[in-house]
Amino acid sequence: MSTHPSRLQGPVQCDDRPSYATVLRVPHARRTFAAALAARLCYGTVSLAVLLSVTRATGSYAVSGAVMSLFGGAAVFLMPLRASLVDRHGPRRALLPMAALYGSFLCALAALTWRPGAPAALIAAAAALAGACAPPLGPTMRALWAELVADRSLLRRAYSLDGVAEELLYVSGPALVGVLVGWAPPASGILLSAFLNVAGTCAFVTSPAMPGPRPQPRGKSPGGVRGLLPPVAVATGVGLALSGVELLVLAFAAERSYDTALVPWVLGALSAGSAVGGLVNGAVEWRSAARVRLCWFAVGLGLVIAAAGLAPGLWTLTVAMACAGAFIAPALTTAYLLADETATEGTRTRAGAWVNTGVNAGSSGGVLVTGLLIGRLPLTLCFALAGGTALVAALAAGSRAAGAARVGAAAPR
Repeated sequence: MSTHPSRLQGPVQCDDRPSYATVLRVPHARRTFAAALAARLCYGTVSLAVLLSVTRATGSYAVSGAVMSLFGGAAVFLMPLRASLVDRHGPRRALLPMAALYGSFLCALAALTWRPGAPAALIAAAAALAGACAPPLGPTMRALWAELVADRSLLRRAYSLDGVAEELLYVSGPALVGVLVGWAPPASGILLSAFLNVAGTCAFVTSPAMPGPRPQPRGKSPGGVRGLLPPVAVATGVGLALSGVELLVLAFAAERSYDTALVPWVLGALSAGSAVGGLVNGAVEWRSAARVRLCWFAVGLGLVIAAAGLAPGLWTLTVAMACAGAFIAPALTTAYLLADETATEGTRTRAGAWVNTGVNAGSSGGVLVTGLLIGRLPLTLCFALAGGTALVAALAAGSRAAGAARVGAAAPR
């Protein structure tokens, strides 16, 4: 007999005015969510820890950049494959081996970079193998929210809460590493990341809320891939725009002779705006469809980023970044919701992973392109191009959604 809470107690019904507290009162939600966040904190600490450790061990920024590319590329582009294993075998059977391998390779990487002198090839191999095994904890938790919460309005609040918490993890993780490396070698940050991931994943998969494996029925395709194009397109556009903004803010401060130490505060306004926007998005009872909201959030983000290039000073730019941030979490939350609506039974984790891949792939590409454009084009134009990527993504998602609607209307009934 299944011990899944939705089967024992029925779907969770929301109050007339459901709140974030209602989300956390769902049976087993607090324990499961806390364990998932503890494990996901690793992804907020590991990048900076690897960067500092490899740079110290090799003395080469070129090597550290290559290692980070291998680590990030393996983690991002193999995520849908790892997520499909979670859908096929269940979180308990799939996540624990991934976490064990991920933690082992991170420990090997920490040992190689503890002192200078290790071969760069071995460091790169350990980093690539670790990235390839990173458990897809975010997509798994979002798929589990959909299992725990039947009401779509309450599910939107759960996704918003999840997105804001994840935003805070990526802000607090580097700060935690900064404190740690003040008295220990940078490789200790890699060990901390391994511990967080393994311990958190163990606590996560032992939650009573965790479902069992749900194999795809034979003769049926995974489905939903075409329907995933709008949320993945917007997620990719958001990633492209945001990664470009980080470099553009730095260039803006340098060009106008501001202290570059102020740049983290400007980017902090972006994160703060995202957190506030995410909470507001979850609290509002939207009447428009998720597809429509998805496009308008991307349009809002693109327009504000484009206009930010006209800011007369750094403090005006800070306000603009806070306004831009207000669209980030709503856009990504809506993308995840739409992916969940599109997914067939047993493919939710994979659907969310594709959105996650889109964000991260866009971030990687945005940094590269923006770095090439800065210095060759005026910053105002660079800001406009960065915002334009979100606008193009919104246009692509809107046209795709409109095409799907026409096909549905024309289909025989």
